[in-house]
Amino acid sequence: MNDYIYTIILSIMPIAELRGGIPYALAHDINPVTAYLISCGANILAFPIVYLFMGFFHNMFNKMNWYSNLFEKIVIRTRAKVGDKLEKWGFWGLMIFVMIPLPVTGAYTGSFAAWVFGIEKQKGFLAVSMGVLIAGLIVSAIFLSGAELFSFLLKDI
Repeated sequence: MNDYIYTIILSIMPIAELRGGIPYALAHDINPVTAYLISCGANILAFPIVYLFMGFFHNMFNKMNWYSNLFEKIVIRTRAKVGDKLEKWGFWGLMIFVMIPLPVTGAYTGSFAAWVFGIEKQKGFLAVSMGVLIAGLIVSAIFLSGAELFSFLLKDI
C-alpha cells in the first residue's frame, strides 16, 4: 500500500485519528496541504460511523432489559446532570473538545458525546468537523515546527 492509503487508515482509526495520520504523511514527504486535507477528510468520517454504529446497536440492544436499565442509569442521569452546561456550551464546547489534540479528545469521542447528549445531527456534525479541521491545523503546525527545529539542530552535527 502507498503512503496515502496508510494516511487515510491512520486518520480514520479511533486511536490514531488525524493525530497519527498527519505526522505519518508529513514524515513520508506528502505535501502538508495534501496531508491535512486527506487526514481531516478521513477523520471527519468518524461522525457518520459513530452515528450509524450507535443507532444500530442502541436500537438492537435497547430491547434487552440489562442494556436499557444500564443506559437509563448512566446516560439519562448524565444528560440530566449536565443538561444546563450542555445548553450553555453545547456546540462550542463540543468543537473545543474535539479540536484539542490530546488522547481521547478526537472526532470519535466527540461524535459519541454528541450522540449520547442528543445534540442535533447537523450541529454535532458541524461542531465535530470544525474541531477536526482546527485540530488538523494544530497538529500540522506542531509537527512542521518540530521537524524544522529538529532539522535545524541536526544541521550543525
